[in-house]
Amino acid sequence: MRLLDQKKIPYQSYDYTDTGIISGAEVAAVLEQNPDQVFKTLVTEGNSGSHYVFLVPVNRELDLKKAARATGEKSIHMVRSKDLLALTGYVHGGCSPIGMKKPFPTVIDASAADFDTILFSGGRIGHQVEVPFCELDKILTYQLKELGE
Repeated sequence: MRLLDQKKIPYQSYDYTDTGIISGAEVAAVLEQNPDQVFKTLVTEGNSGSHYVFLVPVNRELDLKKAARATGEKSIHMVRSKDLLALTGYVHGGCSPIGMKKPFPTVIDASAADFDTILFSGGRIGHQVEVPFCELDKILTYQLKELGE
């Protein structure tokens, strides 16, 4: 959220820390948001050893074959939860596509372009931010691809 403030990007923040939930579908329900508009941040590693970040709606799964094609990798797999903190600076359930220790190539499911705003983790468990889709390119270098199953 500090990065959004620094770049003067308007956003709405949501706090659901008192609920004890962590699943993306539950987050969308608690926040009374369209699950197609709420995105989870997934960190992966390609066959080459390079890391990639994917944003997909919380009600869908990342298709690893589509993810590999989107990045030009032969294959791709999820980074283990225990390795996330050292790699990104975030813990599982609080991983945001912005503000990572170092920027990784990012791919956002093409469905995000259907919305004026999208929601994703604010960088801590229990926090979400809603950001205008048209403002994302000010804080994130990304490509749009069909990713979900």
